[in-house]
Order: sequence, then C-alpha cells, then structure tokens
Amino acid sequence: MTRRYEFRVAGLLSDRARGAFPEMTVQHAPPQTIILGEVVDESHLHGVLALIQQLGLRVVSVQEVPDVEP
Repeated sequence: MTRRYEFRVAGLLSDRARGAFPEMTVQHAPPQTIILGEVVDESHLHGVLALIQQLGLRVVSVQEVPDVEP
C-alpha cells in the first residue's frame, strides 16, 4: 500500500541533490528543505533515508502525511 511521506532535511539542497529525488516534490522551506512523495513499502522508505544519508543531508523529521483529496 502506497503512503505519502514528508522528509524534512536541514538546509537548502543543491540542484544535484534535488535531482536525486525525481519522483518526489522538493520544496525549500528555509532553513529546511521538504521532500514529499509516495513510498510504496518499508524497503522503499529505508531506501529514501539511505539516499538522504548518502547525500550527506541531516534529517530533521520524517512523517507520514495524509493524501490530499481533490
């Protein structure tokens, strides 16, 4: 079951780092950046977190967010 997650990381992302999340929405919210998108399962969630770590980013928070109904 797909769920939406919001990952908040410290600082602003470079274009290279933003490009690492092509399936997600990346928004600057100084002094943080919000990475928002669909996560298909727990393995995918851990993969996103691993990518954030590989990019040297510091996670501020991770939370599941409800889908917005049109």
